[in-house]
Amino acid sequence: MKKQGFTLIELMVVIVIMGILAAVAVPKLFGMIAKSKASEVGPAAGTYVKLQDAFVAETGAYYGSWTAIGYTIGQKGATCNNTACTGETNNFTFAQAGTYDASKNTAALSGSDVKVWTANNKVKLNDCTQGSTGAENWKLEIKQASGSTAGEYQWTATATTDCKALTPNFESLSNS
Repeated sequence: MKKQGFTLIELMVVIVIMGILAAVAVPKLFGMIAKSKASEVGPAAGTYVKLQDAFVAETGAYYGSWTAIGYTIGQKGATCNNTACTGETNNFTFAQAGTYDASKNTAALSGSDVKVWTANNKVKLNDCTQGSTGAENWKLEIKQASGSTAGEYQWTATATTDCKALTPNFESLSNS
């Protein structure tokens, strides 16, 4: 009588191989998940920069609040009150920074960096810790170019050290 099937040893070898493959693949998978979640930061910042560039080109010496430039973000769009605007997605909280003239929703370009846009992740993404107000993981700053005439300005985009790996192209938004 001929018996067919796998021996216990053969099954154990297959299980060990699958365990080794899983041990290698699972950490890589979590890294890719975090990177895919962080991928929304770059386009959100890029949209903001383009809208702000158009606004500065029109006004010559001022940059505008989210309301003035028409920037919205998140599932519900931006929520603004008298002093601040925020937008929220499943993974991030975006916020307007800076101080604006209440009647015009603008501020004059100055010679020093002014933080105007921030993004914080709501949960830890790999080594990128959860952001908090005042310790933003991603931010955009604007200033008038040194020795320039009206309308010439510089962007500085920075990400915290722990979050740079998730958005390697974010700092390329800088034009200084």
